[in-house]
Amino acid sequence: MSMGKMGKMLKKAQQAQQKMQEEIAAIQREGSAGGGVVTAVVDGQKSLLALTIAPEALEEPDPTMIADLVIAAVSDAQRRVDEEIERKMAALTGMLGLPPGHGGL
Repeated sequence: MSMGKMGKMLKKAQQAQQKMQEEIAAIQREGSAGGGVVTAVVDGQKSLLALTIAPEALEEPDPTMIADLVIAAVSDAQRRVDEEIERKMAALTGMLGLPPGHGGL
């Protein structure tokens, strides 16, 4: 492979990586627990953006149960972010002609 072709390929990979980082940062996914009693929205960096607790969960509050539901909702949202990142990475590795599992640019 010539140096020019290798340089072009490297530049393409760097551009794809930057685009992927921007796309990941823009991801937002919602997770829920307790049949929707608690919902959480997480971004691509897995930062919690929003948390909603249904009023009926607070009528007879059980702090332990509410805490468990919050943890479960946030975990669900983070799992959904991970799934979206995996889909995006699979598309990127395909675009670059890399074998599956080699998308960690």
